[in-house]
Amino acid sequence: MKIRVDKYLWCVRLAKTRSQASELISKGKVKLNGIEIKPSREIRLNDIIGIQKHSAVFEYKILGFLDKRVGAPLVSQFLEDITKPEEMEKLKEYQLAQKGYRERAARRRLGGGRDRLGEDSGRWRGRVSRRRNAEQ
Repeated sequence: MKIRVDKYLWCVRLAKTRSQASELISKGKVKLNGIEIKPSREIRLNDIIGIQKHSAVFEYKILGFLDKRVGAPLVSQFLEDITKPEEMEKLKEYQLAQKGYRERAARRRLGGGRDRLGEDSGRWRGRVSRRRNAEQ
């Protein structure tokens, strides 16, 4: 059985859409047996797919072919994750660094929020009191 690599990535849920799979391949983030490929390249059993995510490269061994997209529990029948532990550590380090950036950015966004500090800015007080006066 022959299957294109972009379709295979989509079928085994390594990409959300087939066009995203093609885009990843075109950008050079997917390699087959260590070689850059085109989306139309056909795959074979026991080929190794390498996918670059941020600073880490995840590697998968092809165990079988399929025609249609399968559910997540069935993916392990067609694909084996052979990613090295060092690559997983790289991804964890990247995620920790990103978390630090997000926390700093969140602290910067807190400025100027008197309402959050328990102080009333006075913006709404005048409108509320006018309504109360009109009702009485």
